[in-house]
Amino acid sequence: MSANDLPLTRGSARAGDTPSQGQPTKTYDSAFLKACRREPVPHTPVWFMRQAGRSLPEYLKVREGIPMLESCMRPELVTEITLQPVRRHKVDAAIFFSDIVVPLKAVGVDLDIKPGVGPVVAEPIRTRADLERLRDLTPDDVAYVTEAIGMLTEELGETPLIGFAGAPFTLASYLVEGGPSRNHEHTKALMHGDPQLWADLLDRLADITSAFLKVQIEAGASAVQLFDSWVGALAPADYRRSVMPASAKVFASVASYGVPRIHFGVGTGELLGLMGEAGADVVGVDWRVPLDEAARRVGPGKALQGNLDPAVLFSSPEAVRTKTREVLEAAAGLEGHVFNLGHGVLPTTDPDALTRLVADVHETTAR
Repeated sequence: MSANDLPLTRGSARAGDTPSQGQPTKTYDSAFLKACRREPVPHTPVWFMRQAGRSLPEYLKVREGIPMLESCMRPELVTEITLQPVRRHKVDAAIFFSDIVVPLKAVGVDLDIKPGVGPVVAEPIRTRADLERLRDLTPDDVAYVTEAIGMLTEELGETPLIGFAGAPFTLASYLVEGGPSRNHEHTKALMHGDPQLWADLLDRLADITSAFLKVQIEAGASAVQLFDSWVGALAPADYRRSVMPASAKVFASVASYGVPRIHFGVGTGELLGLMGEAGADVVGVDWRVPLDEAARRVGPGKALQGNLDPAVLFSSPEAVRTKTREVLEAAAGLEGHVFNLGHGVLPTTDPDALTRLVADVHETTAR
């Protein structure tokens, strides 16, 4: 049973869940949103980070010859790519096809996404003068996002759409390093060497990120996820002092909309409790920490998302089922659980393995 099969109950949203103008009320009874709100669900909902992308042949076909950033700015293309895994896998939620650097590009940062490398920034930000180049984001800067989400919510029906953004630390890392980094040496040097400039940079990025999420919610996104891909490189004390305030500012900025807020990072086992404190309703967990232990670290009052190792999908169907059941067993006592991978779908994953996984989770957890 997928979210598309769930009965639609009008007017069943709880007090305090009143949506903002433009947010679709018809997704309020989906299994995904119920799990995020820690309510009883008909089955454990499933979606995958990077479900819309390189693992799908239909994605490769429609993206052929189109640069990544350009593809994020074409509403019709964004709509098609976002819908592809929903059609194929019957996942319980769609995630908006975009990239975490889109809002940076929108405010005038000279960057490009290089195939096989990732985002590359022409002029890294390392001084006070550099910071002044980062202006505020307005809805007009990303009008194509509003248009695409409007198209998507019409097509998705009862299936919720997840909006997303990069967290301030991860965006800062790209901006300071000039691209992907293994050790984040320039980032940490700035964070420790000029803490005031660092704080001002993250605060500016928190404002940009907040504005980007608000655009998505007001256009119709039913939930949002903040990706902090590189924050696992930090010690807990550094995260609390130098990063958590900016992430908390982002979550607080969208709290009034009443949509679930998800927080995810990679290699964040030692940070899970702090990530929960930052203000999300759902904490994403990578594959390194079992969900029952993650729940102990995060504490009560939060749903968890995760956390099958993406590499497991390269095993036999029997092995995938065994590992899937381990995840579900570890999640058995959780207040709310959204099944996902512990990171994004790997590019060479067999799409049929993902389709089987969704069906298996739905069948195993049907209530």
